[in-house]
Amino acid sequence: MTLWFWILLACVLAYLTKLLGYLVPLKWLTNPRVARIATTLTVGLLASLTVANTVASGQQLGLDSRLGALGAAAVALWLKAPFIVVVIVGALAAACLRLLGLP
Repeated sequence: MTLWFWILLACVLAYLTKLLGYLVPLKWLTNPRVARIATTLTVGLLASLTVANTVASGQQLGLDSRLGALGAAAVALWLKAPFIVVVIVGALAAACLRLLGLP
């Protein structure tokens, strides 16, 4: 079996999983517990993805300007800055750290 077979199989399974979402009863979706769990899982997955992309460099840990940019963006978020400001602060922090010689 070739790699393309497995890629197509994964695509079909992902699409079928998405279609199964339409079969979930409305009663389950309106349950406050389900909404709370879905929100918590979403935040947790996004946070773990952000951290993994910040400190991972291939198969190794890479502590570089991305970590400083994430810290600066976190401070901007803590100060309740608008999203575009958070993005700009993170980009400026990364640019400044790279200008100072951090990879």
